[in-house]
Order: sequence, then C-alpha cells, then structure tokens
Amino acid sequence: ANSSTKEKAVICGKSLKKKKKHITSLFCFCLTSGEENIKPLDGIKVLDLTRVLAGPFASMILGDLGAEIIKVERPGSGDDTRAWGPPFLGDESVYFLSVNRNKKSIAVNLKDPRGAKLILELAGVCDVLVENYIPGKLSEMGLGYEDVQKVAPRLVYCSITGYGQTGPMSQSPGYDSIASAVSGMMHITGPEDGEPVRPGVAMTDLATGLYTHGAIMAALLWRAKTGRGLHIDCNLLSSQVACLTHIAANYLNAGKEAKRWGTAHESIVPYQGFKTQDGYLIVAAGNNKQFARVCKVLNLSHLSDDPKYKTNTLRVQNRKELLQILSQRFSEKRTSEWLGKFEGTGVPCGPINNIQQVFSDAQVAHNDLIMKMEHPTAGKVVIPGPAVRFSDFKINKPTPPPLTGQHTAQVLREMLGYKDDDIEQLLKAGTVCQNKVR
Repeated sequence: ANSSTKEKAVICGKSLKKKKKHITSLFCFCLTSGEENIKPLDGIKVLDLTRVLAGPFASMILGDLGAEIIKVERPGSGDDTRAWGPPFLGDESVYFLSVNRNKKSIAVNLKDPRGAKLILELAGVCDVLVENYIPGKLSEMGLGYEDVQKVAPRLVYCSITGYGQTGPMSQSPGYDSIASAVSGMMHITGPEDGEPVRPGVAMTDLATGLYTHGAIMAALLWRAKTGRGLHIDCNLLSSQVACLTHIAANYLNAGKEAKRWGTAHESIVPYQGFKTQDGYLIVAAGNNKQFARVCKVLNLSHLSDDPKYKTNTLRVQNRKELLQILSQRFSEKRTSEWLGKFEGTGVPCGPINNIQQVFSDAQVAHNDLIMKMEHPTAGKVVIPGPAVRFSDFKINKPTPPPLTGQHTAQVLREMLGYKDDDIEQLLKAGTVCQNKVR
C-alpha cells in the first residue's frame, strides 16, 4: 500500500511471512466512507499480447475489475477479429467490439528488434503479461518467460495455447472448434440420434478465458505473499477436458462412454425441451414431487401413480414411452400458456428463447446485461455486460474498444517516459503505428 492508500483506508491485517529482507504482508483494507467505486484491480497494469477470443475475453474481465489493459496489436490489421464480419459498425467488426472494452491499443511490429525491445520495457513496468503465441515463438524474439523474468521478476506471465507448453501436440495451433472436438465436447453435443454439433458460441475459448482470468487473480495473490512472479500455462484442451466434470468421471470411474442427448438429461426424466404450438419450453423435474406437479399441470396426474414412472430410475428406464406422452400434451398449447400454468408450482421451467427474446427479458435488463458505449468511429455500440455484480463497486462507464494503435504514443509517453522526438522516430521507422483518432 502506498501512502495515499493508507490515508484512505484502515489496515486490518498483519505480516504473514518474513524471509530474508523481504516482508510479505496481507492486508484487509476497510474503505472509508469518502471512497467511491474503488475496484479490486485498480493500479494493476496488464500487457495483453493475445488475439481472437480466449485471451481478449480474459483481459476484458480484468479490465472490468479495474486493471489497465495495454493491448498489443500488429500495425495495420491488428487483432484478427477486427476483420471477422459482417456485421460491422463502421469499419469495426461487431465480433471485435464484443470482447475488447476497457483497453488501450498500441500497434507494435514485434519482428522489428526495436519493437520487441519496447515490449520488454513495457513488461518491466507492468504486473501481468498475457500472450497466446505457439510455444517458443516469443522466445525467438527475446520475449519468452525466461527473457522477461530477468527484467521483471515480479511479473505474472500467462501463456494461452491450444494444448499446453509441452507435449506431443504443443506446437499445434489452438482453434476452438478443433479443441472442442479433441476434448470430447463436440462428441457429447447434438441431437440424440444426430451428428456431433459445435456449440453455438466458442465455449472452449470462453472457458479458457475464464480459467485464465481466475489463474491471473490467483497469481497476483501468490505474488502478494511471496514477492515473486510466475508462469501460468493455460490451454484450450485442458480447460475443456476439466469442464467435462461428471461426464469424465462417469468414464474414469465406471467405464461409461458418453453419448449425445440433445436437450435431454442422461440421468433425469423429464429434464429437457419440449415443442409447443409456437416454440419450445424446457422443463426440469429433478425429483418425484416435481414430476407429480408436472403431471398435474398437464392434466396427466395418473402418470405419477403409474408403476412404470413412480421413481426417477423407472422414468429413465421407460424414457421413450413417457416422453411421447408428455411431448404430445406440450404441443397442444403455446409456450406462454404453459409458462403461466407452471408459474408458482415450484417446477423449474423456462422458454427456449431466441436472442431477440433474451434481450427483451426483464431479468436480463435488471441484471445490467446490456452495456452501451460510444465508439469514436463506430458510434453507439451495445454489447453484453459483465456477468458478476459486486456490493461495493460497480462495473460501469466502460471505455469503448480501441482502434488499432489508438494509444501508442500515449502509452510510450506515459508508461515509458519516451519523448515526442523518440516516438516520432519509431513511427517513421514503422516500428510502431499511431491511429489518427486519439
């Protein structure tokens, strides 16, 4: 804690560890009433060398929590997803805009030794570096973990790859759909009697981004306790295999191979989507009481007393016959009518919404999941907001996703102390680029 922080807080902690001349302390800061919207990562600087989705998604979350994100992009084209459209808003792809708020962009040519030197200098004044290059690629530029550690021993260096830093597939490029297939995710997704299906969003990338965000937070706590930085190995394959949870455990412990179930649940019946007159409804009867209530709502109370369906085990065994009966009844009314009948019964249920219906939902609006920003060239941008809310601070007033190289001169000047003449020389040499919009 610096002196200004101490003046604004009551320190309620004690020294945890003393080793040689280094004292590591863990403090609990109780903010005074004068402080407003202090975020947990205020003052943390993140050097973001990632592109596409997993890394940018992770760094966006860190930015929401107060970290200053310095996004390093290729001069000219920038992040790959800037071209991933349509749709576009102006010249910006909506894909890029969706995962890059609260960031500053610098455009640096890493193939130029002077560009690599700039990154090394920035690493020396940052707390975290995140990258998603194939293992060994940054080391060829003098920017690998061992290189950076020499100048920034307290830096948290996080690598995101397709398959990990070592092993037989480590040099393979990481793509969500490939990792989804290799990890088994695609095998268990899709209609029961159909082909494997790719999830509607890049869930393997997004899961890796979430693991990355959590790992970086843990590493910052580690650094607070030890005074040392460390290297984090995040990868798509490990993230998705870890997310197989009970599907993986079923095989590892009982040798049970998984299959596709569509919207249904392998072990609970009824627990799936049903077609209605005008759409789809999903109903989840997790116990016998809920099943009886489902039968009552459907005016099929005799089913709950039928010896074939009295327990969930029996319902799983007689799944097809029972689901035929239920499906026929659900098809007789509209989704809204069934929702009205289920309201207050204690049976978990809900509509299978399209995206327009999602963002018309009152709870979605209440949870602040619609975030608006004003972009310098794209104009009004609306994207999904943060998933988590906190009692003592708000994640609001985001800065819009940056233009490629929008903050190059500002970052070099403010973070590294470069003079305008030095910056101009780097610009003329093509080592860095500066967008005209500042």
